Amino acid sequence: MLQPTKSTLADATTWDLTRDYHSFANTEQVQVRHVSLDLVVDFDAQRLFGKATLSLDYLEPDVTELWLDSRDLTILAVTAVNAADSVNATDTVSFLTTENEVPLDFVLSEANSILGQKLCISLPTSPCKQVCIHYQTSPAAQGLQWLAPEQTAGKHLPYLFSQSQPINARSWIPLQDTPKARVTFDAKVQVPKGMRAVMSAMNHPDTPLNGVFHFEMERPIPTHLMALAVGDIAFQAIGPRCGVYTEPSMLAAAAKEFEDTEYMLDVAESLLGPYVWDRYDMIILPPSFPFGGMENPRLAFLTPTLIAGDKSLVSTVAHELAHSWTGNLVSNATWRDLWLNEGFTTYFTNRIVEAVYGKEQAELEWVIEFGRLTEEMASLPKDKQTLPANVQQGDPNLAFNRFTYDKASMFVHDLERRLGRVAFDKFLRNYVDHFAFKAITTEVFVEYAQQTLLPLHSDKITEAELLTWIYGEGLPEGYCGPTSMSLDKVDDALASFLQGTVASQLSVKDWRVHHWQYFLTQLPEVVSQVQLMDLDETFRFTQSTNAEIACDWFRVAIRNHYDPVLPALSAYLVRIGRGKFVRPLYAELQIAGYHTELKDIYTKARAGYHPSIQVQLDKSLIL
Repeated sequence: MLQPTKSTLADATTWDLTRDYHSFANTEQVQVRHVSLDLVVDFDAQRLFGKATLSLDYLEPDVTELWLDSRDLTILAVTAVNAADSVNATDTVSFLTTENEVPLDFVLSEANSILGQKLCISLPTSPCKQVCIHYQTSPAAQGLQWLAPEQTAGKHLPYLFSQSQPINARSWIPLQDTPKARVTFDAKVQVPKGMRAVMSAMNHPDTPLNGVFHFEMERPIPTHLMALAVGDIAFQAIGPRCGVYTEPSMLAAAAKEFEDTEYMLDVAESLLGPYVWDRYDMIILPPSFPFGGMENPRLAFLTPTLIAGDKSLVSTVAHELAHSWTGNLVSNATWRDLWLNEGFTTYFTNRIVEAVYGKEQAELEWVIEFGRLTEEMASLPKDKQTLPANVQQGDPNLAFNRFTYDKASMFVHDLERRLGRVAFDKFLRNYVDHFAFKAITTEVFVEYAQQTLLPLHSDKITEAELLTWIYGEGLPEGYCGPTSMSLDKVDDALASFLQGTVASQLSVKDWRVHHWQYFLTQLPEVVSQVQLMDLDETFRFTQSTNAEIACDWFRVAIRNHYDPVLPALSAYLVRIGRGKFVRPLYAELQIAGYHTELKDIYTKARAGYHPSIQVQLDKSLIL
């Protein structure tokens, strides 16, 4: 296997690149193969009261301890299930300890601010097949957000949703919280009557709202894909295999916005092979959901900021769908290797968009993507600009940057350019088939490429070029980013505006959202107050209902102290909790010296943010 070059941050003599440094689990000795959950959802206490029954596979027969990941969990009891009474995957687990359970000793380690606590369970001398953990979560669990009724669209019922990626599953389930340890699961979830529970499993929209829901995921998934939502949730089918869950007031708009999903699924299958997860349903969560989307199998989580009314932002749906192959089927083994998920998925997203919405939109999105990457490159230290995110000692959330997504996507696009689309598609499909239901490291991918890609296409790409892309800093010398003739008209309009033409005289007919994004991001750092007022009065950017355009405009306005945006900016940051938007806007406010305004806005908005966003902003903001 290839050893990392000196240009890699991780020194192979220091780091074991096969190890997940963000998990305490002893997966090399014993692995959890199946999780049976019995959960009671208590909105008053803002806790889950649970019992997790873990089915074990002993890789070392004489192992004496089971190490699990946990964070802010109260462990009430740990027991072994007698072999004769082992729970089957389809059984419902009793919430109370039974006479067939034998108590086991356990110890919780001292808490680590990033990783949480190691739960060390002493295993019996005669290996048990199953271990049961009785526990309750904390109201501050980073993987759960509890919303009061007034924080929802309907205003009359509370809401709960999870966000397990990257290492927050351990805050609501004690388990081996690492992508290396795939599990199947079943669950019984008890909720207040009249509310619906859904999970990243097979959901049945005709289940009566009597307070008890049963779920099963019979295909092994990484633990960061375990997901739960509970609330006033309705369903509408939008195809034979696709449907939308959301609060009733948003259902019609969401179904219309995402009506092309079934066609996207057909296109994706034509590229990467059969869809193995049976259904691709989506749930549109409240605005505090911290991501654009989360690829939980059978139930992708999506932000309502994607509902623009014109399908201009549905590439995020394509992205989460693409993860069904590159991410859910073939997974990164550690968070250092996240680029394998996100780079291939971002590329694959572009291919789906091209097939469904046309080459122009695909090109525009690719150019916008490259623009985000070059912007981040300007401020990120060179030694951070490699594809492997060397976060072994840090917060794995730091792996989720533009390099993980966009540099990796540029790499995959470059492979397609070099090999030609037909040859590259064959390589990509073989890659997915070869590693299906497996988690791999960067080095495993390189070894696979050395055995397949490089021998077959040695005249088109060398090993040195491959390694430069993966381990080199920044972009390879001579790399030319994507272009789109569709942006020529935007460049012309921008040049004309900067030379003095008033905004109302600019030719902007038939511009798409991506044209406006490009226009805003290409404005110079310094724009006069007169010019900003002209743009705002003409195009009403401050009142934009498109979350992407509004964010780009607010960033321009903040940098140039265009204070008329402040009330709308405050309302935006209070209403929306998506990290992609709130993190850069708070950073711009801080850099621009809006310290009083920043403190006032964050004080109002913080309670509505997901706990994981709260933690990140609490660390980064100077209040």
